[in-house]
Order: sequence, then structure tokens, then C-alpha cells
Amino acid sequence: MTAIRVALVDDQALFRAGIKMLIDSQADLEFAGEAADGQDGIVLVRDTRPDVVLMDVRMPVMDGIAATAAILEEADRLGQPAPKIVVLTTFDLDEGAARALRIGASGFLLKDTQPEFLLAAIRTVYAGSAVIAPGAVHDLFSSVSAAPPRRAVPESYSTLTGRETEIFHLAAAGLSNTEIATHEFLSEATVKTHISRVLAKLSLRDRVQLVVFAYEHGLNQPGGDAAAR
Repeated sequence: MTAIRVALVDDQALFRAGIKMLIDSQADLEFAGEAADGQDGIVLVRDTRPDVVLMDVRMPVMDGIAATAAILEEADRLGQPAPKIVVLTTFDLDEGAARALRIGASGFLLKDTQPEFLLAAIRTVYAGSAVIAPGAVHDLFSSVSAAPPRRAVPESYSTLTGRETEIFHLAAAGLSNTEIATHEFLSEATVKTHISRVLAKLSLRDRVQLVVFAYEHGLNQPGGDAAAR
């Protein structure tokens, strides 16, 4: 079994040491390296090509938001798979975390999260899922981004079917697959299929990005479709 390679970018040496010990204790994880600021983090990712990056939001020289943007942009420019980036923050309602999610981070975790949850999050994001509940993203954006700048809705949104549009709005509101299935009188498997199609049509990586997309384009409020069309 190939180990999941994890890199850490954080300015606190003691925190880095603790995370390294935690990751080294797991047979299916490999510590790829560490950096103390965003600028060195970019070089670290370039040199080691980790699968997952744990990225602190607030650091000297270059913060985690700018580093996340640079890492994802470079991977896109070179046509390489981008690492999954999980931002680490001290506050649960952090504007920095919201900004990181907007530019492509796969999720965020509080720095005081339980070790077992952090390990599970690494494995989950590596498998392609979000590491935080979409509902948490909804709460985050509701709290720190009450009136986000609205972008023009892309043409791809109009390709969603009526059912897919309904599913989109429910997912954007933070409902789980189980809750959507109950609301729409569908099976969870059918909901998952609809979600996958919505993500593919909108070129989104996961449900976290779906929530961000809704907020950015003013589709998170009742009547959002009417305003978009």
C-alpha cells in the first residue's frame, strides 16, 4: 500500500514537531517535510510533491492563503495534479479560512482538533472528499461573508437540469446527502449521482467548492436563480 505523503506549513516549531510525530506513528502516512512560512511552503511542495498539505493561515513572510493560491496555480499551469490543501486556523469563523476555500483549499480544521480527527481528515481528503461538513462551510460564509461580491453566473450553470438545480441549492444550504434524499424523496445513491453530475458540469472538485460557488455567484439565497438568469 502506497503511503499518503503529508507536508506541513506552519510557523510554530513545537506544533510542527507534534504533527510530525503523529503522522510518523501511522503506517499509511508519510511525513514529506515541513516549512515555517508560505514562501518556503511553495518550495517544499514543488520539491516533494506531497499528496496532502496542512497549511497554517497566519504566518510571516507569506501567509497560507497566498501560498495556497500559488501552489494551486502552479500545478494548474504545469498540468500536474495539485495536492489537497487543508488550512489550519485557530478560529472556527475565520475570514482567512473563507478566503482559502474560495481559492481552492479542500477544507479547514481548527488547530486544536483531536489527533484522531486530524488523521481521519488527511485520509478523507486524500480520497477526494471534503474534510469538513458542507454545513460548516455554509455557517462560515454566513458569518464572515454576509455580503460577498457577486460574480456573473457562468453558462455551465444553465446546463443543470431542474432536478440538479434543486439538488445544487440543497447542497449549497449545507444539507447532507441523507437530508437531501429525505427532502427530495430519493435514495442516497441517487443523490450522490446528482451531486457528482453537478460537480462535473460546474467543474468543481467537491461539495465545499459547491458552497463557495453558490456564495460567490449569489445563488445561496432564495430567488438566486432568478437574479442569475
